[in-house]
Amino acid sequence: RPLPRHNRTQARLSGKLSDPFDQGDGGPGGWWLLIEPEVRLAPHEIVVPDLAGWRRQRLPQFPETRPIDVVPDWVCEVVSPNDRGRDRVRKSNLYLRSGVLHYWILDPQDRVLEAYEARNGAWLRLGAWGDGDLARIPPFDAIEIDVGSLLVPLPETPPEPKDTP
Repeated sequence: RPLPRHNRTQARLSGKLSDPFDQGDGGPGGWWLLIEPEVRLAPHEIVVPDLAGWRRQRLPQFPETRPIDVVPDWVCEVVSPNDRGRDRVRKSNLYLRSGVLHYWILDPQDRVLEAYEARNGAWLRLGAWGDGDLARIPPFDAIEIDVGSLLVPLPETPPEPKDTP
């Protein structure tokens, strides 16, 4: 099971995107967004991405069964310490081959969000953002995301003791 840092990061991103995109509150709507859905990318290829989204024009009815047999339009993997290479290499290649159009990698340890878009059979890196960055990232560029707010706050450093005379 994922570590608490992973769970919180996953929940924060889902919360940030759900209202404007899944619910249409303060944003354009038009998406189904799910945490850890079971998705069939090919007859013998079932994955469980940390977060996935489908444009409702491609998946008009909310999926009631699993696995979901429609390739997501967007996938985000929250990097776990033991799976760093798997998300960046194996899953990245699998999602590209399967037709996922947007792939985000959110690394809570390095405190970085990377975004990619499928173009001509390859991932085009749209950018990377960290603490303090405000980003508008396709396909959710209708809103600004404070990347630091998705991450576990850094521990506060205690104030240095003052010299007393």
